[in-house]
Amino acid sequence: MRREGQPDRFVVIGGGISGLSSAFYLLREAKTRRREAIVTLVDPSERIGGKINTLRKNGFVIEKGPDSFLSRKTPIIDLARDLGITHELVGTNPAAKKTYILHNGKLHPMPPGLVLGIPTEILPFVKSNLLSWGGKLQAGLDFFKPASKDTGDESLGDFLSRRLGPEVMERVAEPLLAGIYAGELRKLSLQATFPQFREAERKHGSLIRGMRANKRKAAAAPASTANLPAAVKDSVFMTFRGGLATMLDALNEALAGVERKLGVKAVAFRQNDPDTDGQDVPPYEVLLSTGEVLEADGIVITAPAFDAAELLEPHMNVDALKAIRYVSVANVVMAFDKEDFGVEFDGSGFVVPRSEGTTITACTWTSAKWLHSSPRNKVLLRCYVGRSGDEEVVDLPDDQLTAAVRRDIREVMGITAEPLFTEITRLHKSMPQYPVGHLQETAKLRTKLRSEMPGVWITGAAFDGVGLPDCIRQGKEAAVGVYKSLIGEFK
Repeated sequence: MRREGQPDRFVVIGGGISGLSSAFYLLREAKTRRREAIVTLVDPSERIGGKINTLRKNGFVIEKGPDSFLSRKTPIIDLARDLGITHELVGTNPAAKKTYILHNGKLHPMPPGLVLGIPTEILPFVKSNLLSWGGKLQAGLDFFKPASKDTGDESLGDFLSRRLGPEVMERVAEPLLAGIYAGELRKLSLQATFPQFREAERKHGSLIRGMRANKRKAAAAPASTANLPAAVKDSVFMTFRGGLATMLDALNEALAGVERKLGVKAVAFRQNDPDTDGQDVPPYEVLLSTGEVLEADGIVITAPAFDAAELLEPHMNVDALKAIRYVSVANVVMAFDKEDFGVEFDGSGFVVPRSEGTTITACTWTSAKWLHSSPRNKVLLRCYVGRSGDEEVVDLPDDQLTAAVRRDIREVMGITAEPLFTEITRLHKSMPQYPVGHLQETAKLRTKLRSEMPGVWITGAAFDGVGLPDCIRQGKEAAVGVYKSLIGEFK
């Protein structure tokens, strides 16, 4: 319980978007409840923001980490409203909606009606050269296969192969969906990644019918972009005109009263016994790598699963956290003079199935997709490397990695121009892989934690979604959850 006449003290471990959102909403929750809160943010990095990292250089806006978010996921739009930066939102270039898949060394346009790799329009899918006639026939059998009666979790790859056949899974769905997690579909949890697929099968008896119904429902639903700039209302993806750092700058200002312990790691925490002598004993103490001890009424842990496991292992079983493996990736951004480039883009980029054997896993034609990202007379490309089972490439020396990426874009797109400059960003252990059974195991861990250590919350990309909106939503949920534990609302 709160100490009489004293503010609530919180320690947020992790300065990425999950931690920043937790801190922001802890202060908001305190204000709503008419309580006073002191929040301390701890992160081993010297800067806040985690993987969000915008480079503004020579008129370019370059994202070295994530570059956008799904506009249908509203938590990030809600946060933008709270921060007063919705006027900075921008959508993708409406003239660059086409996306390609590399198949047999050539770029093939994705069939219209493809939703998360699932065909919802039959004729364009049948006409596509991405699949053999056998593969198309297997996909069509989805209309006649009964829904599985098994209510347990399964891998995303097994589910898609069962419903649509392995060819659709490997050539279409895998390069699209695995790009989100840099993972292997046959090792990723269906329930933790795309639960709407199982729900579509269960409700409609067919994945294709179900996704088609979902598409119609989404089209008829009120837009989540109401009261936003007209230019972004019909865009599937959004970002900010000055890059995602716009949001970091606004959060940094909103959290001006939050104490930051940057370049410092939280190495342990302990739970104190209730006071029996009238002394002011905090429920928790967090030990930092500097030797400093922070008193806390509540703790929000948003660190990666492997760091969270180290903090929690002295107190409970953390097998659920240890089961979450991380994949390392990198991106290679290249800028060119348009007059030397020699290629015109009619879309936003392409994705690459594993079977193609290239170094790159995808390529975004950034200056075509995001018109704010480049001067008009320049071109910006962003190539991705590294995925589960192919991570060694991430640590190639800069010159070798650049040469491999340039070889791929030369062979695929015929680009031979010399870049004006190249920016390489390596993100080690950055992509959490949700194993089968992930939601059930992490739910058990959270329930046990809430029971035995009320006021301690674990959240972030390792749990309920890796996208920016998912992390923001989880940060807000953590803030509410910690306060409910603090004042005894959780039973």
